[in-house]
Amino acid sequence: MAPTLLLDHGTLRRTDGATFDVASHRWIAGGGAGGTPVSATDATAWLLREGSGRRLPAAIIGPRDASPAVLTIAEEVGEALARIGLPLICGGRGGAMEAASRGCARAGGLMIGLLPSDDWREANAHVSVPLATGIGEARNSLIATAAFALVCVGGREEPVSYGTISEMAFALRLGRLVLGMEHAPDLPGVVRCATAAEAAERMAARYLSLD
Repeated sequence: MAPTLLLDHGTLRRTDGATFDVASHRWIAGGGAGGTPVSATDATAWLLREGSGRRLPAAIIGPRDASPAVLTIAEEVGEALARIGLPLICGGRGGAMEAASRGCARAGGLMIGLLPSDDWREANAHVSVPLATGIGEARNSLIATAAFALVCVGGREEPVSYGTISEMAFALRLGRLVLGMEHAPDLPGVVRCATAAEAAERMAARYLSLD
């Protein structure tokens, strides 16, 4: 059974006695086991907002030509991850990327858009930080590398999104956590999630090195 997380006067602990060190982003043995039980999402939110936790970016990936169902889940995931306080990365343009950005903005989050072109104006209106890379589809590798974990919201339905699949493949090769929502492509190593809340909990667990 995984140890319970405890918040104790500005310190995040586990019931096995380990303390989370924000400087090294690692659990350090010793330090007691007292405090108030918290979930992984609540612990991550506290670290990012009050505990000087490192603002590691998470990515949301999906197709530009997205179905209404994919747009809905993209927006839900964007909002759920932003509410934790994680900065987010996406491709910056339309479709699932715009929906995720909209959800992120609604929660007051930070969305970084890595654009394939050299014109930042191609970013959707909800992107907080548009970055014009000028490297075309090679920016898929950049997204996978920059994020500590990714959530894929779609790409399996026709037309199949090979760009999304490439992002997933890059991330899996790098050992990143890749979460797949209902309409995400099936690739070995992808962890399936049924809801945005589940994706947020798994993302928080990875942020805290609990999984």
